[in-house]
Amino acid sequence: MKKTRLFTPGPVMIPEDVMLHMAQPMEHHRTSFYRDMLADVTEHLKYMFQTEHADCLVLTGSGTCAGEAAIVSSIHKGMNKALNLSGGKFGERWGKICKAFELDYTDHVMDWGTSATAETVTKLMDADPAIDTVICVHSETSTATLTDIEAIAKVTQARDAVLIVDCITSCGCIPFKFDEWGIDIAFTGSQKAMMLPPGLAFACVSPKAWRRIDKAPCHAFYNDLKAHRKAIRSWDNPYTPANTLVLGLQKVLHGFKERGLENIWKETHMLAEATRSAAKALGLGVYSKSPADSVTAITIPDGIDEGKLRKRMRSEHGMQIAGGQDDLKGKIIRIGHMGYVDASDTLAVIAALELELKLQGHNIELGSGLKAAQEVIFKATQG
Repeated sequence: MKKTRLFTPGPVMIPEDVMLHMAQPMEHHRTSFYRDMLADVTEHLKYMFQTEHADCLVLTGSGTCAGEAAIVSSIHKGMNKALNLSGGKFGERWGKICKAFELDYTDHVMDWGTSATAETVTKLMDADPAIDTVICVHSETSTATLTDIEAIAKVTQARDAVLIVDCITSCGCIPFKFDEWGIDIAFTGSQKAMMLPPGLAFACVSPKAWRRIDKAPCHAFYNDLKAHRKAIRSWDNPYTPANTLVLGLQKVLHGFKERGLENIWKETHMLAEATRSAAKALGLGVYSKSPADSVTAITIPDGIDEGKLRKRMRSEHGMQIAGGQDDLKGKIIRIGHMGYVDASDTLAVIAALELELKLQGHNIELGSGLKAAQEVIFKATQG
């Protein structure tokens, strides 16, 4: 029997105790048991998002569900104009949602692997005073690229604009501070740092964002955030929730609080640094110009069959890693550092990667990547 380890940037491996917790007998969702659980989950979500004043909502769906809800609830047709900062597959998605709902928006398209800056946002907003909303991806999963949301939030705050942030591969694994940074709406999904199966999405909505949302009707039904706000006032969901996943969520969030987010952030950074150091020692490039700690994108050298590499990583070593998307297909591999993954897992995937590169003729000394990674982990453990 072969053990499979997920290093994909979602879904991720799920802790055994969380899976067992979700295996409890099913409870109905219109009960005091579920309402008490949802109240507890909502309070712990505030800790995860790092907010005291915003509302945290649990939606049934993927992160895209919450992203669509954020966009269609807060950007009103004929009233608002959005600036969508697009530097990867998921930045593209938020622009497509704006287009699908015929919202007024403009795409600022960046080279993949680069991030938007506060200076760029300032120039774009100064050039078009109609822009009153900015949509940005904190950690672009497709390119493993991090954006300085704190700096961009200062720009939107100064202009009283609404900032919507995709934190799907950042919240819960790398520093994300909703209140302190001045974010208006943030959203994420269950299958990333939350260490759960796909099926839940979470939105964090500030009082400022609610004032915008309340100005006009939402042209959606299931994804109308106002319906979720109304239900949460009595610790309920407007529609049938994935209550088994909410049960698992409660277990995960309690674990976050016990361990401490800062400790999780530090470990994620260590694993990412170890992987990036290993890649460089193996003569591979780190793709992003602004690397995120939640997932590392590594460029594949000429002569290496990326598809064969990933296939053998899974079949021979039980290591499931991700490839590139669109123009990056066949050019990069992506290794995740979110959730239920530790230093031993990370060293194992690096060892397997070395073996497969060597088998395809890449000129490396076995153990060189491992040594570089071990040095990072040793230093972090010492300090």
